[in-house]
Order: sequence, then structure tokens, then C-alpha cells
Amino acid sequence: MPEKRNRSKSRPPAAKQGEKSARRQPREHTARGNSAPLAPEAAAPRAARQGPRPAERVPVILETAAEDGYALIDSGDGVKLERYGPYRIVRPEAQALWPKSLGDAAWQSADAVFTGDTEEDGMGRWRFPHAALGETWPMRLLGVDFNGRFTAFRHVGVFPEQLAHWSWMRDRIAEAKRPVRVLNLFGYTGVASLVAAAVGAEVTHVDASKKAIGWARENQAMSGLENRPIRWICDDATKFIQREERRGRTYDIVLADPPKFGHGPAGEVWQLFEHLPAMLDICRSLLSPEAIALVLTAYSIRASFYSIHELMRETMRGAGGTVESGELIIRETGTDGEGAGRALSTSLFSRWVAQ
Repeated sequence: MPEKRNRSKSRPPAAKQGEKSARRQPREHTARGNSAPLAPEAAAPRAARQGPRPAERVPVILETAAEDGYALIDSGDGVKLERYGPYRIVRPEAQALWPKSLGDAAWQSADAVFTGDTEEDGMGRWRFPHAALGETWPMRLLGVDFNGRFTAFRHVGVFPEQLAHWSWMRDRIAEAKRPVRVLNLFGYTGVASLVAAAVGAEVTHVDASKKAIGWARENQAMSGLENRPIRWICDDATKFIQREERRGRTYDIVLADPPKFGHGPAGEVWQLFEHLPAMLDICRSLLSPEAIALVLTAYSIRASFYSIHELMRETMRGAGGTVESGELIIRETGTDGEGAGRALSTSLFSRWVAQ
């Protein structure tokens, strides 16, 4: 499958989070996720699931709150001003249709500004108004240390809106009080995998980008989690889960963050609307008898969250539990934590939870 993390929003290869390589670029140039091809058998129709659909909870708005390592300071006029660790960063944001709430002084204080193609996967360059900065810098979120990274695709190695999913996952793993197996597809720079491993999960991390896997391993060492059970798999996500299904392997939590569009190394094409149903159905097959959740995120697609909500409910027929779907948002804080408080929507999500 294509690489991950840009969410059309397919995540490009930039210096990544390990979350995913560029979905429209060759694997090494990805930004967010596994942009890889869809194997022929994955595209073939699969038998429809039987049984009642799960209960539903909609709409659900999951909000990423500011913390020491990250904050959305302001947004507007097609750009956003964020704080990543010690740095203030300005990047394009097509959904920021409103005017900026802070004055020029706040925006001119930025340490780094991305210039160039404003498309999610468009290439450009970074400008450093006050002093030259290195490619990476130390970050810490949810108790995990890793490197932020300036990439050619405007991404910085982590997608903060996912903190809402990661903190929820961390709590579920801790509450389970038993060994929990997590499969992280389109894992990008590995922050989600490290959050899960830090609370005792056994993690399988899959991304098609060798570069992203390398960054993820660096982050593992930086976080002091080298001895935690994480399998780093550089592979096409769809091909990997097909093999796992044949092997009969199962997981308690599956995270999937596929791109909207992507190419595999041999020119294979991934189209979210065409190939997602089969991929999600395989993910369901990988859920263990004690499964906790199947989490799907979709970026910048021309659809309502109801599209993936209804798909998830059909996929999980007969499984019980609840499907909750909606949007991931980040709220502005201002420079002093008392900003306008406007919500910036970043992506759609749907997740099945066993209880």
C-alpha cells in the first residue's frame, strides 16, 4: 500500500514521524504512510460479513489538547502557527479559512516557515528567519522522546492530531492488565508504536519507506525503549496483512492510517475509495478473540465521516461492540494559552471498540 502519513493528506516523505511516507511519491520520498501497491488478491471482492451491525456513536469530535511538546498557537488566511518543542513553525493549512487572530509580531516570531508547494504532498523548502536550524530537534509527547524533523514535504515527523487516538490507546492498553498486541499500519516515524510499547504492548510497526523505518528506530533509541518488543517491518501494508491473515496471526488493536492515493515501487496504484473496503476487511480478520479496537483515520478526502463510519459498521457486522466516528480537531491556544480557541479540523476517523 502507499506510504502514509499525507493525509491528501497523504503524508509525504519529508523528515517524518515514521508515521508514513508520501503517498504520491516514491517510497523514499514519502511523508506519511505506507504508500505501496495493493496486491491483486486484496482488490478481489471478499465475502460480505454477516450478523447485526455494531452499535453506533456519531458524531464524535476528538480534540488534541495542547501540552508541553505541542500547541496550535494561531491559524488563518491559509496558514497555521504551531509550537513543536522549542520551535514555532508556520506551515500551509488550506482549512484555515478564517482570518488570523494574532498580530504580525506573533507570526514573525516563527523559527521556521515552509515555503513552496501548498499541496499536502507538495515539495518545497524551509526558511529560517532568525537563525539556521538543524534538520532534527528533540521532542517529547505523551511521555515519549523522539526527533522532530524538517522534511521536504512540510511535515515535521509527527502528526499531533493523532495524540487523541494515541492517548486513548495508551489508556486501553494500561486498563487491559494483560499482554496486548498492536499492529500499526502506515506507522511513519513510529511515535504511536513507541507510545504503545511504553505501556507494555507488543507492537508490529509496518511502513513501506526504509527511510521512515530508520527514523522510527532512531526514535526508539532516543526514547530509551530499545528493549521493548517492537517489530519494525519495511513492507507494503496490504501485502503484509494478507500474509498475516494466511498465517493466522491476530492483534488486539489495529491502527490504520492509509493515504488517499499512492504508488507502489513497481508503479502499482492505491486508491482509497477503491481499495479501502478490502483492506479494512482483512484488518478485521486480524483481530483477536480479545480484540480491543480497530482504528481508521482518513485525511483530506472529499467525503463525510459517515462514508467510513458506514463502511466500518458493515465490516464489523456480527462483532458486537460500538463504532464511533467523526473528526479529529486541534484547538488554538494563542501565545499565552488563552487564544481564540477556534477548532481546526484535520481528518476524519472511525473506530470500532469492543466495549
